[in-house]
Amino acid sequence: MAMVVNMPKLGFDMAEGTLIRWVANEGDAIEQGQVLAEIETDKATVEVEASASGVVLKHAVEAGTSEATSGSAVDTPGAEPQPAPSEKRVVVSTDEEYPGGVKASPVARRVAEEEGIDLRQLQGSGPGSRIVKKDVEAAVHQSTGLARPSAIPPMAAGTVSETERIPISKLRSAIGKRMTRSKQELPHFYVTTEVDAGPVLEARAVINGAFPEDEKLSINDFIVRAAAMALREFPNLNASIDGNEIVRHGEINIGVAVAVDQGLLTVVARNADQKTLRTLSAEIRVMAERARVGKVRPDDVEGSTFTVSNLGMFDVDHFIAIINPPEAAILAVGSIHEVPLLEDGALVSGKRMKVTISADHRVTDGAEAARWLQVFKRYFEQPLLMFL
Repeated sequence: MAMVVNMPKLGFDMAEGTLIRWVANEGDAIEQGQVLAEIETDKATVEVEASASGVVLKHAVEAGTSEATSGSAVDTPGAEPQPAPSEKRVVVSTDEEYPGGVKASPVARRVAEEEGIDLRQLQGSGPGSRIVKKDVEAAVHQSTGLARPSAIPPMAAGTVSETERIPISKLRSAIGKRMTRSKQELPHFYVTTEVDAGPVLEARAVINGAFPEDEKLSINDFIVRAAAMALREFPNLNASIDGNEIVRHGEINIGVAVAVDQGLLTVVARNADQKTLRTLSAEIRVMAERARVGKVRPDDVEGSTFTVSNLGMFDVDHFIAIINPPEAAILAVGSIHEVPLLEDGALVSGKRMKVTISADHRVTDGAEAARWLQVFKRYFEQPLLMFL
């Protein structure tokens, strides 16, 4: 029988998506997991994969069309011959080449346009030789002979810059709407503590000494793992509100905030309490890279039950984060600082990091959030516990 591929719903507040292009043509044989099409939501460009193997029967929606997430693409024609039991057919839409005939990600196109780079002159390093952001940036560096500056130099005295009007991107608009709704509707409260980061730094240095460069653990991997293990003991913080009920989720899926062009995108580490640190680290690294090049998959960005937002790499003392609805809590992580400590009457140097949990007062309270931080702190300060 024929199967209809609907526009996937990525997150509880997604209403529609735009079909950018179809990867599979009519009549193509496809395997389960193969990319059928690319869609653009208000959050990211997402690859839609085939849920079953078969043959692409028909294209029903043209590229560039916006579709609601709740409706079907087409109905199966009544006169259609029935395929063999072992063969499933997928109903999808019209094939269209990449704009300008150049295979490049949306982010790469935007950077190329800003920098005046001709994409036709580049060789892509992404999947299927697709041009990605780093390819364009490399071309910029090569053309100037210098790396792009990390900071904007101060303007000369008397220089007046021009006023600009920049359209709000879909992602920034979505973030604004979600965060406004969250702050208006969710009664936030905040609890902060300071943790000893020395043991994790030492454990990480030993472990990474045995790993290749592209498999080294980050501090954030330990944070995600410690948060997930602490949530085992506090199901109220791994929850959401549904009408008059609190839904305590069976899975602990940690959302990890990733900085991308125009804002933040959250990728989801599923069952983070059940995976080894090395597995968790590898999965987060792959999803974060897909997010940065505009190639996230539906499973990458949906289904989180708790979020970690880490600004430690930006020399931030501490901050508070806005809850990502419909979750009940989010953990904000600051930088690790070297501080003077008094131990047994002697002044010593220590490594300290501040973390702040923002929680929904409809679901939990300050005492429970504080106890959760105590358990998080226990795991983080004794990293061997995270390997058990």
